[in-house]
Amino acid sequence: MGNFGIWVLTICLIFQSGYGFYLPGSYPHKYVVGDYLSVKVNSLTSIDTEMPFSYYSLPFCKPPEGVKDSAENLGELLMGDRIENSPYRFKMYTNETEIFLCQSDKVSADDFKLLKKRIDEMYQVNLILDNLPAIRYTRKEGFMLRWTGYPVGVKVQDVYYVFNHLKFKVLVHQYEETNVARVMGTGDAADVIPTEGSDVPGYMVVGFEVVPCSVMHNGNLVKNSKMYEKYPSPIKCESTTVSMPIKEGEPIVFTYEVAFEESDIKWPSRWDAYLKMEGSKVHWFSILNSLMVITFLAGIVLVIFLRTVRRDLTRYEELDKEAQAQMTEELSGWKLVVGDVFRAPSNPALLCIMVGDGVQILGMAVVTILFAALGFMSPASRGTLITGMLFFYMILGIAAGYVAVRLWRTIGCGDHKGWVSVSWKAACFFPGIAFLILTTLNFLLWGSHSTGAIPFSLFVILLLLWFCISVPLTLVGGYLGAKAPHIEYPVRTNQIPREIPAQKYPSWLLVLGAGTLPFGTLFIELFFIMSSIWMGRVYYVFGFLFVVMILLVVVCAEVSLVLTYMHLCVEDWKWWWKSFFASGSVAIYIFLYSVNYLVFDLKSLSGPVSATLYLGYSLFMVLAIMFATGTIGFLSSFWFVHYLFSSVKLD
Repeated sequence: MGNFGIWVLTICLIFQSGYGFYLPGSYPHKYVVGDYLSVKVNSLTSIDTEMPFSYYSLPFCKPPEGVKDSAENLGELLMGDRIENSPYRFKMYTNETEIFLCQSDKVSADDFKLLKKRIDEMYQVNLILDNLPAIRYTRKEGFMLRWTGYPVGVKVQDVYYVFNHLKFKVLVHQYEETNVARVMGTGDAADVIPTEGSDVPGYMVVGFEVVPCSVMHNGNLVKNSKMYEKYPSPIKCESTTVSMPIKEGEPIVFTYEVAFEESDIKWPSRWDAYLKMEGSKVHWFSILNSLMVITFLAGIVLVIFLRTVRRDLTRYEELDKEAQAQMTEELSGWKLVVGDVFRAPSNPALLCIMVGDGVQILGMAVVTILFAALGFMSPASRGTLITGMLFFYMILGIAAGYVAVRLWRTIGCGDHKGWVSVSWKAACFFPGIAFLILTTLNFLLWGSHSTGAIPFSLFVILLLLWFCISVPLTLVGGYLGAKAPHIEYPVRTNQIPREIPAQKYPSWLLVLGAGTLPFGTLFIELFFIMSSIWMGRVYYVFGFLFVVMILLVVVCAEVSLVLTYMHLCVEDWKWWWKSFFASGSVAIYIFLYSVNYLVFDLKSLSGPVSATLYLGYSLFMVLAIMFATGTIGFLSSFWFVHYLFSSVKLD
């Protein structure tokens, strides 16, 4: 009972860590009153098409110094983020109204068509200030909804209106030297942190809100106006009314206003507003319920399983030698396949390669999620999650090579021949499939001129990372695997394979059905992950995801063990591939769930290109999951079969 209490306490603590602990992502930036604040723009995004486009692909105002790209990491580029400078700029703690930005050129037929298309496809403009995305509040049925970004425009009664006036609100918090010293954890912080100008009050940006308005401007009034000058007449910004229709051959005038407001929000808490986005409030109880059911089920499976195996072993070992001799003819179940249980499977090299790649993917997932749960990959640090995954995947090439070659030598009873070939194939098999899928999807994105398309230079970088880091590390792992002693089988394999009796049910039916149990641990969390990827919501409960992942590993191992034991009991000794696909079949259910999500949750997804992109990325994700879960099942079954037959003297 005491142990049970400790387990409950541990689970409660883990669940508490599930509440999105994160590091703020960058150090506080101190701005003195009057300092310039520059707003940046990210790609235009839409949940209707899932294809990002450059902000300046539409006729918006450009900064006087010209458009410049911000330095982006590998993860940001792969996610389709293109962060550029914008003409919007503020002075710290200086409220300004009716600022003229620019008058666009006359809207050409092509621009008119493009603007209407982007408004129909519900594209959002994403602005960033001091690393914070602009947030927009709307009221619906008495509830306050939060959104990141604002729409390009709106369609009302077949007329298209553009949002040409932006009302910004910047929330600031007074800069506190003492807090920074404490955050940085230095004993004598005065020596470490420069304190010049500390008598001048400084501020940190802790919130960035935007209200888009469609205001009818008179182009003639601003013919001679320059950027950042005062607009000649008062501007009334009403978010509920629209009055600036887009007309072909007429220019659009853009203006903005900004107000600063002091806030109680402290620097480390400034991302809280984004983590409470509509839809990202995790249904704790339903996840808890799912975890409890699965844990209970896994416990029952384990108890039945241990009792059955132990009873079989005990009964067999209690017999004396004479009784054993008499019973040789009457042996039933798994003891009969003793001479065939370690017979090499069909396509042994492919199995070794898939298991090696599975170890690499599983290792990458566990390490990445653990780092994210500890707060090292916060949503404030854009692209770090993808960059981290790539880094860990490359480093774990050593594990892929080692496991693939050692398993290859075990199946070949210690033969070294062919280990280089197995290492090479392990280094190229999954990355090759991934490269094929992503290149195909990239051609679709290139054809659509989307910023989601991976630039050619990045393709070259990815190929160099693959062949200059991942492949050599996998070969090093293969060399270590070739040097390591192979695993010796506890029993000898007969020359002639034993005939497998006819089964009442096809064994593959059981294998496919086995995937439902691991899917049960995943499917609720899967909804939130899918919403994060496709609906633009922030996913931050990595503590929960880590718990779900541990449970998934346990359930995959148990399901595969039970199925392997069932197959051996009916004298089916071909367990190698079945143990891999027993837990790997969860991928089929995840793919079916992805299709279901496309049909019912992404109803607005428009066009065959968008649907192809969605299904292509889903297929890539599902293959990775199949390799990882299949590997868990196979390795646990291999250990179990080895343990089972080494526990009983069957010679």
